[in-house]
Amino acid sequence: MASLSLCRRVSACEATLAVLLVVAALVNVTLIALMATWKTHTDPPSPQDSRYLIGVGRADCTGPPADIPLMGYANPEQTAAGIHTRLYSRAFIIDDGRRRVVFVTADVGMISQRLRLEVLRALQVKYGDLYRQENLVLSGTHTHCGPAGYFQYTLFMVTSKGFMKASIKPLVDGIVKSIDIAHRNMKPGRIYRSRGELDHSSLNRSPHSYLNNPKDERDRYQWNTDKQVVVLKFTDLDGDGIGMLSWFAVHAVSMNYTNRMVSSDNMGYASYLMEQDKNRGQLPGQGGFVAGFSSSNLGDVSPNTRGPRCMNTGLPCDYLNSSCPVGGTKMCKAFGPGEDMFDSTRIIGHDIYRKAKELYAVAVEEVVGSLQAAHQWVNMTDVTVQINDTHAVSTCKPALGHSFAAGTTDGGGDLNFTQGAVEGDPFWDRIRDALLGEPSNQTQECHHPKPILFSTGEMNWPLPWHPQIVDVQIITIGSVAVVAVPGEMTTMSGRRLREAVKQELESEGAFKDTEVVLAGLSNIYTHYITTYEEYQVQRYEGASTIYGPHTLSAYLQKYRGLARAIAQDKVSELPLGPPPPFFEKNLFNLLPAPPVDRAPENSSFGDVLQQVYPIYRQGEVVSVTFVAGNPRNSGDIRDKTFVTVEIYDNRTDSWEIVHTDASWETRFHWLKGSNQQSNATIEWHIPFVAPCGSYRIKHLGHYKHRVGWQTLASPYEGTSDVFRVTGSTY
Repeated sequence: MASLSLCRRVSACEATLAVLLVVAALVNVTLIALMATWKTHTDPPSPQDSRYLIGVGRADCTGPPADIPLMGYANPEQTAAGIHTRLYSRAFIIDDGRRRVVFVTADVGMISQRLRLEVLRALQVKYGDLYRQENLVLSGTHTHCGPAGYFQYTLFMVTSKGFMKASIKPLVDGIVKSIDIAHRNMKPGRIYRSRGELDHSSLNRSPHSYLNNPKDERDRYQWNTDKQVVVLKFTDLDGDGIGMLSWFAVHAVSMNYTNRMVSSDNMGYASYLMEQDKNRGQLPGQGGFVAGFSSSNLGDVSPNTRGPRCMNTGLPCDYLNSSCPVGGTKMCKAFGPGEDMFDSTRIIGHDIYRKAKELYAVAVEEVVGSLQAAHQWVNMTDVTVQINDTHAVSTCKPALGHSFAAGTTDGGGDLNFTQGAVEGDPFWDRIRDALLGEPSNQTQECHHPKPILFSTGEMNWPLPWHPQIVDVQIITIGSVAVVAVPGEMTTMSGRRLREAVKQELESEGAFKDTEVVLAGLSNIYTHYITTYEEYQVQRYEGASTIYGPHTLSAYLQKYRGLARAIAQDKVSELPLGPPPPFFEKNLFNLLPAPPVDRAPENSSFGDVLQQVYPIYRQGEVVSVTFVAGNPRNSGDIRDKTFVTVEIYDNRTDSWEIVHTDASWETRFHWLKGSNQQSNATIEWHIPFVAPCGSYRIKHLGHYKHRVGWQTLASPYEGTSDVFRVTGSTY
């Protein structure tokens, strides 16, 4: 019995020991897994282990599509009246374990200083110091069809009817939300880069200025615009695509100044196509794959590839002045490649998408290495540049020249100004002096040969008219350097900057085969940046180079300094520079609140005024008109829609949404009538691939009305008759 008891005790001990060994093994495995996870989050990737943490996110940032001026053409009469396509912010976060960088491309004309500062403040509240001015790049696609009113400097407020919280809030909230989504979705992944060329989708709109650059420099390049498309492909560790970033230099002005619908233009359409391709079956703005198409050195690059013609004669415009014998600059307009602006937007956007998709498919060159971020604030009104051993030059207080008022062949001015003006006009100079004050001799001499129309650097009421403090910034993702440019660089200016940054980065040996991309319209808007030689011609771009003829030289010096600090791993030694102002007072808003909405007698909001036909064929356009309220009364419209196109599903006996106002196929027109009444006309351009079946169109909105002493906004919706779509006859 004793032997048996001892045997049992030994067996019990062995069992206990076995359990302990299993537990120890499990703990060991867990520790190894935790160490691996910790390594992913803390250790920088090496060529053998090139994983990054990657997060992508997209969020709606569409503002009020009514009454507010559209930003880009500086025409206060071009006010929003509907939606062509919605606007989105797309965020990309990369983390190497030690550092983190964020790149955001937003469907907006340009990033204003106020917008960036408000985004940084919102991120500070949420994330502390994780996302800061040095590791966050905000870049605008440069659509000229987004709501204005998000600037804090007087010039932009004057042309946009003021500073509007209703405009800036959806931009801030949308950008922050896109970063939130990217932050939550971060996972181990890899990045690949690819590069190609896209021809027949861009045209230099100031070739006379370009030809003033040195011949030996021009001879180094085949074209007078940059044709290269750079693509970054983001995948998870299984190789599945999660996102894409692309840069291409072209103005997003395929939608011209006659358009009054909010639109993301050609760059936004490229994003739309890529995301619809990758997120199959999802409505626009939905799905995990995020495709960002970013602006670059597009300053003198137009998408209107048929070139400028006189609208009244059909003949080419004057080469130097871009004007016509009868009608001046207003009659000189660039067209193409499509039959109208919608068709041109479709063609250019599709070309950009097609090239990016092609490069995405063949991207096999992996991006490896650590991350860096360098940033400074610079007083651009007082930068001294040593040209040689004996000669130094400096930047100037901001000023705009006479040719600024002439506009461009993408959108000419209304008055008798012409591009290429190197002498002032006594008539306009007298008006300027009487209303705004004469430029000082120092400013005139500094900007020579620019004849100054607005000496904005000497105009400070009610707030400064132009910024003094400007962001300069570079982020590097392994072998890719992203240079955040605070304005619109011309083709040759961008080439010089890319070359300078690449030279500095590779000078220390730490960087090899560096791909330098320029992200235009980033962080703050300072108009144009031309070469010194282009500035002498004083076309629109030179007249809009606000810090004078040596602006590019100053930027080259500053960006060289950032690149050198990155190459030498001395970013922490860079001085921060003077921080920009955040104005709390004297911001003004000239746009009154929308009045109470009224419906026609014997009708209600949402009632159909013009009904659909019973039958349509694929390729035709459905149109229906509703009694509507002012879209501004719908408040925050992000992640909502004014339009649905729905198909009846016989299997489930229900209606399924196939399009919203974010879809390329729909157009939401809002028309303000008399007596505080308005209509909404919705068009559905039926795709040739639309399934045959029964459809209906719905309009959703809000109307403002009085209840006692209060005004309230109440929802409404309207529905068209059911109609059938049949096969195409084409």
